[in-house]
Amino acid sequence: MTSRFAALIVLLAALLGASAACAQNADGTWLTQAGDARVKVSKCGDGICGHIVWLREPYDTATGQPATDSKNPNPALARRAMIGLPLFSGMQSSGPNKWSGQIYNADDGSSYASSVTVMSADSLRVEGCVGALCGGETWTRAGGK
Repeated sequence: MTSRFAALIVLLAALLGASAACAQNADGTWLTQAGDARVKVSKCGDGICGHIVWLREPYDTATGQPATDSKNPNPALARRAMIGLPLFSGMQSSGPNKWSGQIYNADDGSSYASSVTVMSADSLRVEGCVGALCGGETWTRAGGK
């Protein structure tokens, strides 16, 4: 009887843990893996959006002016400020704690198929793919859950 009770407690703990994990969300400010940017993620419509709110290097070293989206192939968009730049918008839920859509890479001015997954309360996995080639990084919560 004691082993059944212990098994029941282990099962309940696992279920409660799973429920707590499902309750996690991506809302908040996240520090990129390289530590060079902070991205504010919030709900927008039925999905999530993310935009840059801080840069380690907020100014263009060549001009001394605020950094712009200079790698964007569209001349009008290449002049927009990096602070406030949307990296993704309207990513839709694709599973528990996971959203999928497109992410913009300001390093090359292109958008890629992407997913964002909450790994824990303080860890967010961001992945992008071009065809079968995929890569990603883990962001950490920068505060303000």
